[in-house]
Amino acid sequence: MKASGFMKKNSFMEGALIATLAIVITKILGMIYVIPFYRIIGTRGGALYSYAYNIYMIFLGVSSAGIPTAISKIISEYDTLGYKEAKQRSYKIGVKIISYISVIAFLVMFIGARAIAYTLVGNLKGGNSIEDVTFVIRCVSFAVLVIPYLSVTKGFLQGHRIMTPSSVSEVLEQVVRIIVVLLGSYIVYKVFSGSLSLAVGIAVSGAFFGGLASYIYLKVIMKRHKKELDIRAYEKKDPIRDKTIIKKIVTYAMPFIVINVASFVYNYVDMVLIIKGCSMLGFSASDTEFIQSAITTWASKICMIITSFSLGMVISLIPNIVNNYVKKDYKGVEDKINNAYETILTISIPCACGLIILSKYVWQVFYGPSTYGPIILNILVISTLFNNLYTLTFNAVQSLNKFKTVYISIIAGFVVNMILDIPMMLLLDKTPLPSYWGTSVATIIGYSTSILIATHELKKWHGLSFKRTFKTVARLLVPSVTMVLVLVIFNHFTNFSYTSNMSSIIAIVTNMLIGIPVYLSIAYKMNILQDVFGKEYLNRIIKKLTFGKVSIIKN
Repeated sequence: MKASGFMKKNSFMEGALIATLAIVITKILGMIYVIPFYRIIGTRGGALYSYAYNIYMIFLGVSSAGIPTAISKIISEYDTLGYKEAKQRSYKIGVKIISYISVIAFLVMFIGARAIAYTLVGNLKGGNSIEDVTFVIRCVSFAVLVIPYLSVTKGFLQGHRIMTPSSVSEVLEQVVRIIVVLLGSYIVYKVFSGSLSLAVGIAVSGAFFGGLASYIYLKVIMKRHKKELDIRAYEKKDPIRDKTIIKKIVTYAMPFIVINVASFVYNYVDMVLIIKGCSMLGFSASDTEFIQSAITTWASKICMIITSFSLGMVISLIPNIVNNYVKKDYKGVEDKINNAYETILTISIPCACGLIILSKYVWQVFYGPSTYGPIILNILVISTLFNNLYTLTFNAVQSLNKFKTVYISIIAGFVVNMILDIPMMLLLDKTPLPSYWGTSVATIIGYSTSILIATHELKKWHGLSFKRTFKTVARLLVPSVTMVLVLVIFNHFTNFSYTSNMSSIIAIVTNMLIGIPVYLSIAYKMNILQDVFGKEYLNRIIKKLTFGKVSIIKN
């Protein structure tokens, strides 16, 4: 690919597509690798991996979630205003700040690993030991030393609305990580008969090696394309002081840190309260650890394909919203937020419906037979839909500098979730529904609380309307419900076995071959796809997929 094409600025929908495509590829790889990995380490190893990975995500949220996104926002702002030197200086300052934060986060995570392990496992007998959990947390802690630098560099490129290099690095990072995870755990545990904790420790260290490879790649790309990125020595400084830039970074970063940490703290609180709740309800230690790891890690990995749409949309949304906001184009802001909501829902609603219908077959293919797994997946799919809307809403609110709204709404949602976790488990235990659904139901209520507060404030302060999104959701019910009815009837008259991998794969493929055309054809006839993606843009996608043979725009 030519340098000009590789480093060109992308429009909102084009950038969203590139970012989403990379994330979808990354998430698909992330979904596929867990099939052999879970079979290598088993249920107990899966729980151990879950402990380390979820703690790592919390510390990563603190050390890298806020500043990179803030850098993206500042770069977009200064690029719009023509401050070329200031945006370059902002990147350097961001790197310096994040270097301190990442070292502190690493030290807290490494030194405090045992204390963290104790809060997770406590006095639970019959599962993973505190020593094992401590070891794997320390193994993954080294990733915190490299991923923040990678994230800031991505933020610099995304702030220029240049999505391709960071998207390629995303895939590279995942590929390297998966190689380390699979080869490392297999060689240690299966070939040399090493301990399970060592195998899982090697696996979680894949995050470090993947991040390092991706960071090196981006630095090489930036060095080769200095001209396109305006990276050079400026003789004259822009009239913006370093203190102003630092203040902007801190101001912009804090809400993003709160957003991301809140999401991961949701998981952490669920981990702790699931264990306590299941113990109160009489589940065995092995069942408790499985339910906890399934809810916080393994079912979530299957739901990655749904999550990827919101992540890709957010990456493109932030610099574009900032661009409109700086110009005081509130109509443009409203259009982009509604467009982002509509795009996510148009894609993720049918995916969620399909996953719920096929939960037994999907779980069998990924992890083997399970009593609890498919039932947990059903509720996690719904929770993921709300998480998508939650992620998009708060990144949009932060981009508009409504920091107070971010804090209030997120704290309110988190408190609601925390308060309701165990009560919802105890309440559902009195009903035919599974008691362990309680934490996910509490999370959904928490997300809903936060979203309602945030959207109300957006409407109040900027008069933003979401009627377009509500109308699209109402229209989406027709193709979605039709698809579900067709698949339910189809599966009623077929006899696929969900205890066999081959039969499960055939069931998944045949349901997709039936369900996808049903949904897309009805959505197309109702003009939903054209209204959401735009006729011209949809036409370009179809032309690329069919090598120029098919076009939806008729003369």
